[in-house]
Amino acid sequence: MNDTINEMARQPAGALGAIDRKAREAREEALAPIATRALRTRGRAREEEPDPLRTEFQRDRDRILHSKAFRRLKHKTQVFINPEGDHFVTRMTHTLQVTQIGRALAAALGLNEDLTEAIGLAHDCGHTPFGHTGEAALSDYITDGEWLHSEQGVRIFEVLEPRNLTREVLDGIRAHTWRVKPPPQTPEGWVVRFADRIAYLNHDLHDALRAGVIEVSDLPGEVVGELGRPDGGHWIRVMIEAVIEESIKRGRVAMSAPVLLAMGRFREFMFERVYLRPEACAQADRARGVIHQLIDHHLAHPELVPDSYRIAEAPVLVQVLDYVAGMTDRYALNLHDRLFRPRGLV
Repeated sequence: MNDTINEMARQPAGALGAIDRKAREAREEALAPIATRALRTRGRAREEEPDPLRTEFQRDRDRILHSKAFRRLKHKTQVFINPEGDHFVTRMTHTLQVTQIGRALAAALGLNEDLTEAIGLAHDCGHTPFGHTGEAALSDYITDGEWLHSEQGVRIFEVLEPRNLTREVLDGIRAHTWRVKPPPQTPEGWVVRFADRIAYLNHDLHDALRAGVIEVSDLPGEVVGELGRPDGGHWIRVMIEAVIEESIKRGRVAMSAPVLLAMGRFREFMFERVYLRPEACAQADRARGVIHQLIDHHLAHPELVPDSYRIAEAPVLVQVLDYVAGMTDRYALNLHDRLFRPRGLV
């Protein structure tokens, strides 16, 4: 250790230097022509003085990382609701995997890694407890359309936990899910769309294998024929390469048709055998009931909604949905127990 310190002390003056914001912005000029440059951002709702060291997208990334919504992801479900095992994927680990895949794609294609990272870290911050089951439960209270975690993510960073993010990051959060239109306005937003699907199909498969729900031998032959065996990170590598090669060919972010079709067929298989299997549906029904009871109780007693969710201009229903949507799985279950299954009663 002392030898290392002495060696560092012998380094010539100027061996290290601060790389300021202007230098970082200048580096972005070497990116691909279609890449989004921080210097040419569409800006924020409220203007701010530039940071001396960080670009605008780097500031957004840091603001997201330090948000409460991001921290809550560690106790929110991905697929298996409130799993007992230590190695099942949560929203937090999913988010980190999406961000890693997104950065790998952005780096390979010469796109803006900082913008990709910011969108990737924030993309699921609007998710409910109990995964998409919670999203469907909240939709039961929407008379026009549906409740979307992507829209809630934007609402969190604009209203509930305002961070004054750039328009590019907010757009990426809004449009990261494939059913939302219009699609992302930046190539980095498109990268996160693909990274999200690549990540969840792969880790949901390994969770299902770990849980004994399916076996490798159950996988559709045409999927294995195109993607190979799902050993280690092989499928992820195949999917990433399919995006890189097709994007270079087309001049925009895309995936080769054979791999895209294989992913689509595998997604159908996962719905048939994992997401909508009878045990999962029964568990989802129970989770949906928990959320409905929590919402109904707080609609009847709005004074129980914490102050941080009492946005003056928002109707009571919106305040309650904001509160319940922000809960982690364990918070929702514990609160439900306190309200509807109190202990200590004779």
